[in-house]
Amino acid sequence: MLGLGSVARKMFGTPNDRKVKSTRAVIDQINALEPEFEAMSDDALIRKTHELRDELRAGKTLDDVLPQAFANCREGARRALGLRAFDVQLMGGIFMHQGNIAEMKTGEGKTLVATFPAYLNALSEKGVHIVTVNDYLARRDAEWMGKVFAALGMTTGVIYPQQPEEEKRAAYACDVTYATNNELGFDYLRDNMKAELNQMMQRGHNFAIVDEVDSILIDEARTPLIISGPSDDRSELYRTIDAVIPHLTEEHYTLDEKTRNVTYTDEGNEFLEDHLLKAGILPEGQTLYDPESTTIVHHVNQGLRAHKLFTKDKDYIVRDGDVVLIDEFTGRMMAGRRLSDGLHQAIEAKEGADIQPENVTLASVTFQNYFRLYNKLSGMTGTALTEVEEFATIYGLGVVEIPTNRPIARVDEHDAVYRTAQEKYAAIVEEIKDANAKGQPVLVGTTSIEKSEFLSQLLEKDGVPHNVLNARQHEQEAQIVADAGKPGAVTIATNMAGRGTDIKLGGNLDYKVMEALAADPDGDADAIRARIEAETAADEEKVKEAGGLYVLATERHESRRIDNQLRGRSGRQGDPGRSAFFLSLEDDLMRIFGSERLDNVLQKLGMKEGEAIVHPWVNKSLERAQAKVEGRNFDIRKQLLKFDDVMNDQRKVIFAQRREIMETDDLGEIAQDMRHQVVDDLVDQYVPAKTYADQWDGEGLYVAVLEGLNLDLPIKAWIEEDGVDDQVIRERLYEASDKMMDEKAAGFGPENMRQIEKQVLLQTIDGKWREHLLTLEHLRSVVGFRGYAQRDPLNEYKNESFQLFETMLDSLRSDVTQKLAQIRPLTEEEQQKMIAQIQAQRSQVQAAAEPQPEQGVAQAEAAAPGFVEADPETWGNPGRNDLCPCGSGKKFKHCHGQLA
Repeated sequence: MLGLGSVARKMFGTPNDRKVKSTRAVIDQINALEPEFEAMSDDALIRKTHELRDELRAGKTLDDVLPQAFANCREGARRALGLRAFDVQLMGGIFMHQGNIAEMKTGEGKTLVATFPAYLNALSEKGVHIVTVNDYLARRDAEWMGKVFAALGMTTGVIYPQQPEEEKRAAYACDVTYATNNELGFDYLRDNMKAELNQMMQRGHNFAIVDEVDSILIDEARTPLIISGPSDDRSELYRTIDAVIPHLTEEHYTLDEKTRNVTYTDEGNEFLEDHLLKAGILPEGQTLYDPESTTIVHHVNQGLRAHKLFTKDKDYIVRDGDVVLIDEFTGRMMAGRRLSDGLHQAIEAKEGADIQPENVTLASVTFQNYFRLYNKLSGMTGTALTEVEEFATIYGLGVVEIPTNRPIARVDEHDAVYRTAQEKYAAIVEEIKDANAKGQPVLVGTTSIEKSEFLSQLLEKDGVPHNVLNARQHEQEAQIVADAGKPGAVTIATNMAGRGTDIKLGGNLDYKVMEALAADPDGDADAIRARIEAETAADEEKVKEAGGLYVLATERHESRRIDNQLRGRSGRQGDPGRSAFFLSLEDDLMRIFGSERLDNVLQKLGMKEGEAIVHPWVNKSLERAQAKVEGRNFDIRKQLLKFDDVMNDQRKVIFAQRREIMETDDLGEIAQDMRHQVVDDLVDQYVPAKTYADQWDGEGLYVAVLEGLNLDLPIKAWIEEDGVDDQVIRERLYEASDKMMDEKAAGFGPENMRQIEKQVLLQTIDGKWREHLLTLEHLRSVVGFRGYAQRDPLNEYKNESFQLFETMLDSLRSDVTQKLAQIRPLTEEEQQKMIAQIQAQRSQVQAAAEPQPEQGVAQAEAAAPGFVEADPETWGNPGRNDLCPCGSGKKFKHCHGQLA
């Protein structure tokens, strides 16, 4: 008996069916235009592109010109590639133009589908980005589909790693640009570190089409993109903190060796505050609990960990003045490996070694926040329906399932569950041998490289020829996948997402022709192609008779999407096919989700070794388990994104501010606003409104104005005048500081002054933003502990990061004002001195590049008086980092100090 939901679906159709039907009228319009466009010349197609652009400039919308644009693009593709788009491909293009994800089964021609919305949106002359999962696909698709865009009078570019700057800028200026998600994200960050507008690459974020959208926007979105560089030297901070920690007693901290965790007690925090205030690290009036103290708290935590959790000659050794970590499993030294977050530097301070600067984040962005920059986003994939909620919540994207061009003829078997992995693999090998014997190609899916190699060894023992598809070059992957549909082919693969090549029954014709022409370059190309076409057609029939491609999965993945991607490789364009999943109770997913109960049931049923349980209920329970895991992973990503959104709002403000500075020719007004704000802050601090003159701090204001504004003014005399209030002092400081900056501008020349202001502003913003990012990282690492006090860590993070951001903006204003106040034109004597210094540095570099005299001669000439190599008592008492008295030019610790 049918449920009410089933009856309603039969009568009214599903929401997806209604969406699909809504495009029918537009597709009919496009089809009606086809004869008209077929009759056009090649030049007329290009002229049509210009006409459509003119219509958009005149006020028409993209939806108004959609039927004509799609008809023009279909005809361009037919002429350039010999491919005429099906109605369902036009449908996919319409939904992508509307800002949706088009879920299209494997083999439905998604690469061609992307050209329709890309062409339509590129008519707006704001650029379109087509995002692929790897560089090989970006280049291949740009070259392949670039022929379609060229036939329509449009330009195509491709972005790839280590690309020359001019070439990259030209690629971004094209109508359609192909690139990977990584390159787009890194270029966005690099652009926002540039000093001139003309150095920037990207011209905005208009419209993006993301291929394999689930892989890029969900799987890869767990890891942010980070550009890092060496930080400022903080050696003194580490050393000062290190000097305090040996004075701690057991009541100052708690040590948990089981979890390798150590924390300060309340007594420890008080003890630290006293010592850090005395050392001048903690400013007067500031406590360790203030948001501004986040970085200090982070470093004192790392100092405690270095002393109490890391033991010399067990966790690390000191060699040639360097701290080298030891691998706890192998006992080997891990040269070049360093602990992050300042922990390695804390250990270096503990051991009195040279403290090397830690790497610091210069800029970072998550894929979620990068792709949300686009005015319109769309995507395409074979599997997105299982992640509908995440796409809608995070990106505002709908998912529409596009019907296949031909009905799916693939047979999907129920899962077969074995008791042990050994039984499962034995059954898999037998199944592969049976299929191989009748000439049926088999694609075997595994979850890891290790398991694919294990299965490969089993097949080798039984003499079954096969290919293993693992982390080789992309071109070889495409070749293996192209051969996977040949009669009797066996291909073992780890992950089938984003391979970019269809498995065609009988093998890939184009690859076979390429191989034959490479083997016989002087042969008749037409005759070779005709012969291979006939052979491939015969092979295709053989494979179809054997049942089509057999997809055999050796395990269920955590995500249903990955399973569906693998299954979808079979049964393309109405081809016959088959898919089956072979599982065991020892598989990770089965083990985690209650396999003990199932094992007991199987034993009671009296199952013999080698037998499997096959039932629809097993499929249902496994899908429920996968849905639980997907939900948990989504919650983790959602939580990470909430924290990143806080930083993202601040990132947008800073990047917008940088862009405004680069776009503005005269920054005098911005610099003046900052200067006046600094004056307001100083007056409010030292000469508060509504207070008596005897409560004013004239001395403090004088010193602050001298330091911050570089002005020596009779402030104490002003304060003693009758009728002078805080407003009068404010006005006089405005006037004096403005006059000084006008004089500087006259000295430098107006044009030079504008450049100086721009450089000072940009450099100061970049420096402050780097420090702020580091502070936020440290805050993230400690804010989780607030949960123990029944406070929401996210709200705490929002409040404190906002306070830190405001503090950063205040210090930005004062730093810029101070730097501009202190610059002055060089005198002629100073200019000559500077030129002499530069020339001396150049001659030193040249001398260093010239061949040196023999070492023995150099030592004899440069050794310290009385130095005798065999007698250490004549060496004096040099420090480890001083030059060696032998005259070698090396540090003592790297020369004779090694022998001591």
